[in-house]
Amino acid sequence: MNTSIIPFDPKYAKDFAALNIEWLEKYFVVEPHDAELLEQCEDTIINQGGFIFFAKADNTIAGTFSLIKIEDGIYELGKMAVSPKFQGQKIGQQLLEFCIEFSANQGWKKLLLYSNRILENAIYIYSKYGFEEIPMEDHPPYQRSNIKMELILQK
Repeated sequence: MNTSIIPFDPKYAKDFAALNIEWLEKYFVVEPHDAELLEQCEDTIINQGGFIFFAKADNTIAGTFSLIKIEDGIYELGKMAVSPKFQGQKIGQQLLEFCIEFSANQGWKKLLLYSNRILENAIYIYSKYGFEEIPMEDHPPYQRSNIKMELILQK
């Protein structure tokens, strides 16, 4: 299987939403903040200085993630999802490696992410790639979040 990582193209906006809704509905619920980001990803992510990438396996969109601008040099790694058909093939790790390399090449200071401790595999992989747990603010952007992590890219 040939997997490549490609940048956002409007023709894949529906894949971005579908991949994320699939896992959100499996484990949690689609919150209003999710719906806004997923249904209007060009307006809420791309046009705000963010990025969306996809893993394309042969000719199928197999996974995705976004980098949501928080402030200059600080981005949230969000909306990372891999289709169940492609899980176990290290596509999530390929996306994460690409994300970290891309972010470092941009000269950004750090990446943040929000997750939930029931997603043990995801948290294990984030830790493996250098993300460390930090204190959660009082009102995180997602109700399901019970862990916040950061990766310092530049000291």
